[in-house]
Amino acid sequence: MLQRHMVGIAALDRGSCPAIKGCGVSPLAVAKPTCGFRRSGHLQLKSEGLGKSFALINLSQKSHLTGRSLGLSLNSRFDGSRNEKSGLRIEAKAYDAAGGKEEFVEPAAELSPEDVKKASAQRLKIGIYFVTWWTLNVVFNIYNKKVLNVFPFPWLTSTLSLAAGVAIMAVSWITGLAEKPDVDFDFWKALAPVALAHTIGHVAATVSMSKVAVSFTHIIKSSEPAFSVIVQRLLFGQSYPGSVYFSLLPIIGGCALAAATELNFNMVGFMGAMISNIAFVFRNIFSKKGMVGKSVGGMNYYACLSILSLVFLTPFAIAMEGPQMWALGWKDALTAIGPNFVWWVAAQSVFYHLYNQVSYMSLNEISPLTFSIGNTMKRVSVIVASIIIFHTQVRPINAVGAAIAIFGTFLYSQAKQ
Repeated sequence: MLQRHMVGIAALDRGSCPAIKGCGVSPLAVAKPTCGFRRSGHLQLKSEGLGKSFALINLSQKSHLTGRSLGLSLNSRFDGSRNEKSGLRIEAKAYDAAGGKEEFVEPAAELSPEDVKKASAQRLKIGIYFVTWWTLNVVFNIYNKKVLNVFPFPWLTSTLSLAAGVAIMAVSWITGLAEKPDVDFDFWKALAPVALAHTIGHVAATVSMSKVAVSFTHIIKSSEPAFSVIVQRLLFGQSYPGSVYFSLLPIIGGCALAAATELNFNMVGFMGAMISNIAFVFRNIFSKKGMVGKSVGGMNYYACLSILSLVFLTPFAIAMEGPQMWALGWKDALTAIGPNFVWWVAAQSVFYHLYNQVSYMSLNEISPLTFSIGNTMKRVSVIVASIIIFHTQVRPINAVGAAIAIFGTFLYSQAKQ
């Protein structure tokens, strides 16, 4: 059954809405929900005035939380004089698409001073989440690249990142700093494909950064929305509005331009970033389809994801690189850098977990659209910071390609809402 939500009613001009043009309906009340429903369904809004004239309007709207179609129908009753000062009684009912059950949805009331303060506090909280998320991500990428420059073993580096997160959460659960997740076998079964895709995406991105500049890896990874649309369209038959397809043009074009003009282009690095994109697209798909109804908070969800990913990754890391290669590489790195190398490894491992944990926690507080925009800005901050810190040489045409790709990602996030 649909949960109870507050729905705001917005008055729109009849001429601005093709659904009500020329139908003789007063421009008094066209319903528009101000918040997304967590499940798609049929929403019926009924407004009652003094007269006896009725009109039925069918609209279609996307839920910004699920991206699925939400049917809207409005029964508008108004007096013949179309007096906009007439009182209206708004009644809204939400129908579950599957079971046909309905629930009354009250119209939104004016915010009280206390509610305004709560909203301001929530905005501040989200802002802190974003700043923390971006900062932790930049720090991780810097130390991760430092480690890979002197210790080119991306499989072990990826494994240590996951292991650090598992250790942090284990201590948090044991000491009571974090509440232990209440999960069962079905949860782990549903999480398995998500964790497998996450593992592949994580390793592929690390392999990419071991071969090319951090900025180039993130420019290529900004093309993830294009892969998402292609996979959803070809494999699952999902359709998108034209604006979404249009937003993919600058993403693909910008990434192609950046790749073609990269000074230190490496095919392994390029393919690693591309594989990471595909893997993370499937991770998101599996998460949406398999984790429905699994009530686990963002912090514990990512902790469980790390545990399962570590189980998947460890044997492959040993097979691909192995303890003997790690020992020799570790010795060489210590000789070249000194004790600071140990700090670099610890920092990149801990910050990897922290930035991912914060990003998953922020998903509990914001909409997917806001998260998508935040992710775009995060990538910009990483690209700029890495260019400055590592003194990466960037051609003007390469910078233009990167800017076009990032701008396309922003357009995509807007078109998807």
